[in-house]
Amino acid sequence: MWIDNDFPKLLGAELYRPHPAYIIEMAVEPVVVHDFSKQPGQTVQLDRYRFWGKPGTKESRERTADQTLGSASARNIVKDKVLVTLREYTGPADSRDTTQPSTFKVARETLITAQRLLLDTGNLNVFHQSIGSLTLLDDYRRWRDRVFANELLKAEAAGQSSSDQGGYYLPGGKAKDGTGGGLGVTYAEGESAKFDVKTDLLEVVKDMRKRNVPTFADGYYRCIVDPTAMMHLRQNSDFREIARYPGQGMADPMNPLAGPSANFFQGMGPAYGQAGFVAGQPVMPTGFLFEGVRWFESTNLPETAYNVVITDASSNAAEYDAAQLIFFGPQAVGVGIGGNNAQILLNNNDDFSRFIIMIWSLFAGFETLNKDFISVGYSFVY
Repeated sequence: MWIDNDFPKLLGAELYRPHPAYIIEMAVEPVVVHDFSKQPGQTVQLDRYRFWGKPGTKESRERTADQTLGSASARNIVKDKVLVTLREYTGPADSRDTTQPSTFKVARETLITAQRLLLDTGNLNVFHQSIGSLTLLDDYRRWRDRVFANELLKAEAAGQSSSDQGGYYLPGGKAKDGTGGGLGVTYAEGESAKFDVKTDLLEVVKDMRKRNVPTFADGYYRCIVDPTAMMHLRQNSDFREIARYPGQGMADPMNPLAGPSANFFQGMGPAYGQAGFVAGQPVMPTGFLFEGVRWFESTNLPETAYNVVITDASSNAAEYDAAQLIFFGPQAVGVGIGGNNAQILLNNNDDFSRFIIMIWSLFAGFETLNKDFISVGYSFVY
């Protein structure tokens, strides 16, 4: 029957379609291992590769004709095995308590009418709008996008970022000196607590290069930026001009004579992590380039507030919202997937065939692989 067999597959396929509002996973390009045989409670192995260390000099690598080359000091490829435990995740959640599960319900008659509309028009968007399933799809996309943001933010626990390690970065290079919500940080009169392009950005990028954080295939690091932090950055005239006329984008392979799209790329993908869809293909942002970083703006970062002293705002310590800027290189986050990946499941308890009750379900485990590849910056709002 179409409702029992085809409908869950039709809706489930939409779970994999990217959406321009949720770009964090696209930008991160996580390490993915999918083992169809694994179930919740079992583990999936992710590999974290490490560098061998100092390269030495030209003379140190020179060999003579009578020198033996071989197994005396043979070394294996250095990698760590990261075991990720799979968990079962479902949605939607109860709006009153997100830790409690809920379901998505559609009247059977509504679905049958939508089916006829789909057969007549072939328009998937109209089909989803007519039954309200975009709400369920948005729940999954928003949740998964936030999961990757939270994995990146775990790097903050490593301490203050520097040329030796990843971690947090406060404006002016301030170090935390407090516990709980109180950072023990003071910004004196005239000292900015906003992330600055000329000082803070250059310091973060310099430290990432010094600790040999690899770049993505396009040769750049990436940064996920809260809109408020982006507003602070745009107050710098040089940054604002670049943000207004973003990069070179990507050339359209279907129309190579046309100039590359500066802000968006809608083509055959994958470009910067976007998937390619023939029908109803989404237009995914490619970000823009500035100081060796490809920038992406996201409205799905968690809200954060810290207790600090900002003398220009108040002489006393107070709670200030802290907008985030997350800088990272590739292989920062990994995900292990089990079973059939994300899918739509129907509930057999349909109230005498009056309703179609469904959830999305996923067996997966998420893990921060390389905290040293991540710097979490903050820009205080005052």
